[in-house]
Amino acid sequence: MVLLAEAFMSGAYSGCFLGNPGLRASRNLPLRLRLSAGMQTTEQLNRFPSPATRPHPLAYRDGSLWMGSWDTDRIYVIDPQTWTVRNEIQAPGRPYGLTVFGDELRAVIAHGEEEDRYVYRLLPDRGFDLESKTPCPDHTGSHIAAKGSTIYLGQMGFHRILAMRPDWTVEREIELPTPRCAGFGFGPDGHFYMTSADEEFENLAFGTFDVAGDRSPFESIRPLPEEARSLAYDGARWWTCLREANEIASFTV
Repeated sequence: MVLLAEAFMSGAYSGCFLGNPGLRASRNLPLRLRLSAGMQTTEQLNRFPSPATRPHPLAYRDGSLWMGSWDTDRIYVIDPQTWTVRNEIQAPGRPYGLTVFGDELRAVIAHGEEEDRYVYRLLPDRGFDLESKTPCPDHTGSHIAAKGSTIYLGQMGFHRILAMRPDWTVEREIELPTPRCAGFGFGPDGHFYMTSADEEFENLAFGTFDVAGDRSPFESIRPLPEEARSLAYDGARWWTCLREANEIASFTV
């Protein structure tokens, strides 16, 4: 991963203020042109090269970013300070969701031509526990987050989030407040944050809503690039995968 670190340290992927017409031409220009006009008032978005193509999903644990790749079916453990890969773990299928749960992680993995979804334990020092394979309800699920003993599983086809117990039984259903969702997670003060999108998966926005409430509205905070998928919070910054751009981005609000 020397080239990855060199690109990061050389400034090739340094932070850029989006929407600033005075920025020099770069490989990021086409993406910036697709951002909404409201991006001019947002904070800095820092972009870094992904260690593997089509990065997704993303989680943060103990000083490391845990990133999946749709093209390699592997999990990469990244040092966000040096932007080097600390470890690689082979996944049992295509990763769709990843979250920290206690001292471990939980992952949503797709299998077969129908991409049926299953959840697995992911042990930081040992890899995937294959015996933990459990089908998602209706064999569908993607984004996943956890708070305390409750696990939140997104089922975009049903336009809902399931609040689940550690044994994967369903506590309740939460209706999505927006047409589409491109990622979610818990952030400052334990609040729930989400990336929303319209029916065409455009006009992405980062914001928050109350998953404890009944049909709570989504409160938009800032727009995000159309490529943004997954969310992870490291205690100071948010991280997202720019999946089709093969990049990882961080931002603050």
